[in-house]
Amino acid sequence: MTSNTGVEPGIIRTHRGETGRVLAVVHWAIVVILALLRTMPNAAPRTPIHPETRIGHVHLKVADIERSLAFYCGVLGFELQQRFGTGAAFISAGGYHHHIGLNTWESLGGKPPPPGSTGLFHLAVLYPNRAELADALARLVAAKIPLDGAADHGVSEALYLRDPDGNGVELYWDRPRSEWPTDAAGKLTMYSRTLDLQALLAA
Repeated sequence: MTSNTGVEPGIIRTHRGETGRVLAVVHWAIVVILALLRTMPNAAPRTPIHPETRIGHVHLKVADIERSLAFYCGVLGFELQQRFGTGAAFISAGGYHHHIGLNTWESLGGKPPPPGSTGLFHLAVLYPNRAELADALARLVAAKIPLDGAADHGVSEALYLRDPDGNGVELYWDRPRSEWPTDAAGKLTMYSRTLDLQALLAA
């Protein structure tokens, strides 16, 4: 006997039974997965990162190694630590293995990324005191390298410029932590105010 669909009733019951079994398996699989997830440790870190953790170095893709070395070593005063053939160089302050890596492995003769692209906003070089930042400014003036800007952020004083490949570079020094601006609750209240470059040069 067939139903008004032209399909044997037994076949309909069989398909419905198979569907029920599949749904039951899927249900129990979900239950098991959720139970396992509840036993897993929280993915978020439970404690802050160690306070002595630092950004160790930045590695830049550049178009011309020699041109970049002329800027970072010749103008800013970093020291060359090692070269890897003609395609890479590693430079630093104070004999560290490298604070900045430079390479042309994928960028030889390349152009800066166009405006609107993602990527590095700037690398920041931290100087130990205001006098050393003043020395950096004097080096830039002598080399006729223009600034994009200069700001007093309350916590720091900073100079902003571009390297030969168009990468943003910040040169700054930090004020003592006890001088950082805070609100009544003790939260930082950094700001951006015009930095007096003549006063800095006189430091």
